[in-house]
Formats: sequence, C-alpha cells, structure tokens
Amino acid sequence: MFSETAASTLPFLLVALIAAAVVSYLLTPVIRRLAIRFDAVDHPDARRVNLRPVPRGGGVAVAIAFVTITVVLLGLNAALGFVVPVPTNVGLDDLIGLLAGGMLATAFGVIDDYLDLRARWQFAGQLGLALFAVATGYVVVFMTSPIGSGTIQLLTPIGVGFSIVWIVGMINSINFIDGLDGLSTGIGLIASVTLGVISLTPQVPQPFIAVLCFVLAGSLLGFLRWNFHPATIFAGTSGVMFLGYTLALLSILGTAKVPVALLVLGVPIIDAFWIIVRRLAERRSPFSPDRGHLHHRLLDVGLSHRQTVLLIYGICVVLAVLALLLTGGGQVYAFVGVFVAIGFVLFILARGGFSPEDPEGGNGFEGLDEPGG
Repeated sequence: MFSETAASTLPFLLVALIAAAVVSYLLTPVIRRLAIRFDAVDHPDARRVNLRPVPRGGGVAVAIAFVTITVVLLGLNAALGFVVPVPTNVGLDDLIGLLAGGMLATAFGVIDDYLDLRARWQFAGQLGLALFAVATGYVVVFMTSPIGSGTIQLLTPIGVGFSIVWIVGMINSINFIDGLDGLSTGIGLIASVTLGVISLTPQVPQPFIAVLCFVLAGSLLGFLRWNFHPATIFAGTSGVMFLGYTLALLSILGTAKVPVALLVLGVPIIDAFWIIVRRLAERRSPFSPDRGHLHHRLLDVGLSHRQTVLLIYGICVVLAVLALLLTGGGQVYAFVGVFVAIGFVLFILARGGFSPEDPEGGNGFEGLDEPGG
C-alpha cells in the first residue's frame, strides 16, 4: 500500500508532527493572553453557542508552528537528507506560496478578528490570497477522469479559474463549518493526515509533501488541546483563513490530490454548498449568518456539543478511509454519494420544523459568526 521510501520517512514524519504539536501547544496560551489584552473576544449572542466570552485568534499559534517547524525541517533535510530530495515539480515559488501565503492569510485573519471587517473586504482578501497562490504556481493542470483511470488535461485559463475557485471555496468551507468548539480544527487534522498518508502511497510517492501535511497535523493537534469543548480559545478568522488556504494548496502541491481533499473534506464543502443554495433561494446574501448549518441542526435534534463534534469527526474519518481505498473516479462517485446523502439529511432536519433564520436578522459575513471553532 505504501511506497518504498515510506518506512524510512516515518520517523521523520513523527518528529515533524510532535515538534509542531509542542510548539502549537505552548504558544496557544500566549496568543490567548494577547487576544484578551486587545479584546479580540467572541461575546455570547442569539446566534452563537458559547455562553461566555471566549478569545479568538488561536489560528496564529497554528500558523506560526507550521511555518517555523517547516522551515527548520527543510533546513535539516537539506543538510542531512532525512527524506528524499524536494520533488522537481515543487520549486521555491511553491514554498513561498505555501508559507508566505499562509502567513498573509493569518495576518488578514488577525485584522478581521480585531476589526470585524465587512463581507466585501473579507471576500476581497480571500480572492487576493488565491491570486497570490496562482502567481506562485498553484494551478491545477489536470484532473482525474470520473470515467476510467486516466486524467483530463485542463487548458491554462480553465486551470487558473478552477484553482481560484478551489482556494476561495476551501477557505469558505472551513469558515462555514467553524461553528462548534474544535470542529474545524479536528476536521483539518483528519484531512491533513489523510493527505499526508496518500502522499506515501505508490500512486502518489511524495514523502516531502507528506512531511508538510504532518507538520500541519501536528500544529492542529497541539491547538486542539485548547480548542476542544469547552474551548478556552477559538481559531478565529486567522485560523479559518490559514487552514483553508493551506489545505487547498497542499491538495494542489506536487501531484494534485484535489479529489482526495474533495472527499475527506466532504462535510464542510457540502454543508457550505447547501447553505449557500438555501440562502440564495430565500433571496438572502450567501454570507448572511444564521443557524442553518449541519452542526446547528444536529444540536437542535438533541445531540450535545461534544456528541455533534464527535459524530462529524466520525463521518470525516469514514470519508478519509474511502479516500485512501478508492482511486480516480471512485473518489468522485463517493463524493457525489455523500453530497446527496448530506443534502437529504439537511432536508429531513429542516422538514422537522427547525427554522434556521437568524433571530436578529443579521446580514454580516459568515466569518463574523464564529460561535465555536
């Protein structure tokens, strides 16, 4: 199941994961104190599920841990050769796009955590990040064919457009699911481990990419200790922007693994899609906040906070296993099946009499509605 280099790379992957987890774990309380000092805090209201003020901005700790450990490990690998050389299809521009772009995403998120930017400015920032990534080489040039085992070559304009939509869409998918303590963090952890494992298989033998994925997983794991229910700090827009951006780029980097990311992140992606469709059908802004997300509806049918989060974790783990077992078109068909299933569940829950309308009639950007993650 794994490539010949996987065994020799495994110790390095574990070191990467543990080192990133330790840095993130130790740094998060520091970020929490700073968030409280500058009043970057989520206060309870009719739409949020937290019952007490909780500081936000924890994504800063995740981003710093990821970038710091990645740079250190890159230096160690160049000097000592722990893993195979950086793949020829991953250049300096790619690393700049990933690391510098990730810090830009975090910085923009910090500004929003402090100033609560309007929807148009948040979207403009997401679009700017996507354009920056494309400029540094993150363009999907082929896609796995849903019929057969081949690939479909994309024309450059189509590839650029798809990449921009993919990056912006991934950021918003993580943003939309960031509604309960530890939810987006745990989903990101599952996704990064899955992308890392798939990078060690013979079909996608990229141990270098696997290292990056495990560094991200470690950064999220250390933060999850503070972010799981009851959370003492939220990821905030800084965490949403960084995680969505980084996962989007890791799924493109090297040999594109977009179908894998599409499946393992099926829950947030599909939840975001149906939420947008419902809001547009109601002639509302797709970014108008409400309590119509999958996690909100599960809470309203009687599941506890932790039960809801763990149930969604479980669904994501099942999707991750499918992503590892299936190849090519099988992953696409599985995603379509999950798409229909989640849509059906949301429809049934809505028919049960739950009203997702925001009782205060808010019309802000979804990123302002961060009740948990």
